[in-house]
Amino acid sequence: MGKKGDLSNFECGMVVGARRAGLSISQSAQLLGFSRTTISRVYKEWCEKGKTFSMRQSCGRKCLVDARGQRRMGRLIQADRRATLTEITTRYNRGMQQSICEATTRTTLRRMGYNSRRPHRVPLISTTNRKKRLQFARAHQNWTVEDWKNVAWSDESRFLLRHSNGRVRIWRKQNENMDPSCLVTTVQAGGGGVMVWGMFSWHTLGPLVPIGHRLNATGYLSIVSDHVHPFMTTMYPSFDGYIQQDNAPCHKARIISNWFLEHDNEFTVLKWPPQSPDLNPIEHLWDVVERELHALDVHPTNLHQLQDAILSIWANISKECFQHLVESMPRRIKAVLKVKGGQTPY
Repeated sequence: MGKKGDLSNFECGMVVGARRAGLSISQSAQLLGFSRTTISRVYKEWCEKGKTFSMRQSCGRKCLVDARGQRRMGRLIQADRRATLTEITTRYNRGMQQSICEATTRTTLRRMGYNSRRPHRVPLISTTNRKKRLQFARAHQNWTVEDWKNVAWSDESRFLLRHSNGRVRIWRKQNENMDPSCLVTTVQAGGGGVMVWGMFSWHTLGPLVPIGHRLNATGYLSIVSDHVHPFMTTMYPSFDGYIQQDNAPCHKARIISNWFLEHDNEFTVLKWPPQSPDLNPIEHLWDVVERELHALDVHPTNLHQLQDAILSIWANISKECFQHLVESMPRRIKAVLKVKGGQTPY
């Protein structure tokens, strides 16, 4: 039995060519391997409309959810992103003459581009802090990349010796729940970790300083005097540099504020809005270090090895990487303005 259904443009052209060559419908069907009905239909369409492609409509059951229904389903999703498949189906069927099942809802949502995903976790930003973030963005909306090149970014981060990935999945039978190969071991507090303070600008990576488990004002004063001061005076000899720091308690201590006041003729402390890690490009450098740690062929087994690995990874971050992050600042500012001080994807 010959092939039925829609043909490609090339196959339709072959049918028309065979018929124009004088072959009968039966001869064309036998030569090309298509059914007599298909040969007749395609050649008729060419004769009547001059088309060398199939005009036959798609087969199969008519879609239960038309364009209007998809718009209705889209509004339900927008109204409640956390609704389950059952809830979406139930709400969709209310007031509809023809109801649908959950399988149809799932198929329709996928056709519309929706997929069930874990939501990104972001900090809750208070109304007051949203206003401060918006004020910062408005004050710097006209800053160009050249302006942001004058900023040195700083922050602290902690890296754990061991990590527990809650998304790991395994294949096991019902009675294999305690099999050693089916277990993921954990260590209290991650087996310890290393905290570091770092800084960088568009021009170069700054120092990365290992610190104790907790950074207090006295320890931070040593960092700003021993590392921030020489970095700023070297990178910005014209005294036009800005140092960025977040609003951690040790950064806002009186002895720190007094120290910066004594050196305000050499560089300026950038007034930073609270709850703004998405505006600080150094956060992405911490992500780079984290990914490189996970990618190591031989993972650190103690804190000393972990610290050495962190310092080595930091020293080898490419210039293109951190310069690209600084160049993203105008886009970050626009993103904050767009969401009126809310959380951005950065």
